[in-house]
Amino acid sequence: MGSDRSLSARISRNTLLRYVFSVAALIAAIAVCIGLNILLAGDRLAYFVLFPAVAFSAWYCGLVPSILVTILSALGAAYGFQPTRHFLPRLAPLDQLSLLTFLASSALIIFMGEIRRRQNALLLRAQDELELRVEERTADLDAVNRNLRDLSARLMQLQDEERRRIARELHDSVGQTLAALSMNLSSVRSDVEQLARTAAALTDSECLVRDMVTEVRTISHLLHPPLLDELGLSSALRWYVNGFSQRSRIKVDLDMAEDVARFPAEIETAIFRVVQECLTNIHRHSESPVARIRLRNSEREVTVEIEDKGKGIPPKKLHELTAAGTPGVGVRGMQERIRQLDGTLDISSGGHGTCVIVRLPIPETHTSDRILTEDSASHAA
Repeated sequence: MGSDRSLSARISRNTLLRYVFSVAALIAAIAVCIGLNILLAGDRLAYFVLFPAVAFSAWYCGLVPSILVTILSALGAAYGFQPTRHFLPRLAPLDQLSLLTFLASSALIIFMGEIRRRQNALLLRAQDELELRVEERTADLDAVNRNLRDLSARLMQLQDEERRRIARELHDSVGQTLAALSMNLSSVRSDVEQLARTAAALTDSECLVRDMVTEVRTISHLLHPPLLDELGLSSALRWYVNGFSQRSRIKVDLDMAEDVARFPAEIETAIFRVVQECLTNIHRHSESPVARIRLRNSEREVTVEIEDKGKGIPPKKLHELTAAGTPGVGVRGMQERIRQLDGTLDISSGGHGTCVIVRLPIPETHTSDRILTEDSASHAA
């Protein structure tokens, strides 16, 4: 059914093809009639042979070609495909009846074919309109997806800026206030040192305040470590991994070159957040005593691998995280950060641990700037 509609559409849209196909069908039918006339010495089967040519023309070629084929077929059958002196041959009553039957049947077929052809034309127009609407909706959907990606990127940027602001506020305001309170309490403790109970309470308060100062500084650094902006990813990762190992009792092996070059700020932030999220997940879920972080970079790409030796992720949960379902907030955040930087994030897991691999392309402008800087440093030396 689909192939018929396709052939009919191609023929009906080209006037020359309509006449070429109808004439070709007529010539084929006449050739068969001549062959049967020679073999059987009679032309009684001419109408049966010519009728498919009329039906084909009516079905595929349109009104005028099918009428033309019908007239030529009737004349050919009436003359018996032989030259004659008379323009209108004299036919026997049986031949006249056969000719009239052929003409009536052809007229019916032409009428039915014309109705079908017009219906097909309407269907083709409706199909073209539907395809146009689908293309418009697809374009609208692409525009909406682009807007969503831009909005997601903006939200991630605003989140990083807000973390920086909160970290500065905690360090500059609350941290300074707590430090001043600690000094005041120390002064009060020295004045009332003779009171043992008061001195003990003040000592305990000082300890609490020191713990609070340490906790606030830790939270401030975890939200956005100053080392990440000042000294780069290498120092920030070493500082974070050491603190994480002390807090979680998980031995973390950081495999990273000593002279890791600086990357663009957004790439360093993304790598730090991915490492932070992966180590947090290892501590919460994997029950692994060890973890391994491996960072390698070339001129065009930086690769980070975070691996543990824990119980792994169940296959159903892994499938939800990587393909079918809705991932958790942490995994979604990692995926969104990496996607905004045109990178890839792969998660693989079995019964003996989980491995997360992140690949991020380094922008060509950053690579060119780094090469220029190195050349300038070498010339200066």
